Amino acid sequence: MRTTMYVPVELLEEARTALGFRSKTDTVVHALREVVRRSRADELKALIGKVEFEFDPSALRQKERARR
Repeated sequence: MRTTMYVPVELLEEARTALGFRSKTDTVVHALREVVRRSRADELKALIGKVEFEFDPSALRQKERARR
C-alpha cells in the first residue's frame, strides 16, 4: 500500500544507518513491527499476576494414559 508521509529526513537516515538497511521502506516497516512487538510484550507484562495457572504433572500424565 502506498502512503505519503512527512518524516524528518535526519531521523529516517539515522534509523536507516543504525539498522543497516538500504531502503527507507525497510526502515519504516521494521520500526512499525518493533512498536507492535513492544506493545504486545507490554500487554503480556500487564497480565503478570492476573492469570492463574495451575499445573499438575501427575494429572496430565493420567489424562494422557486414559487416552491410550
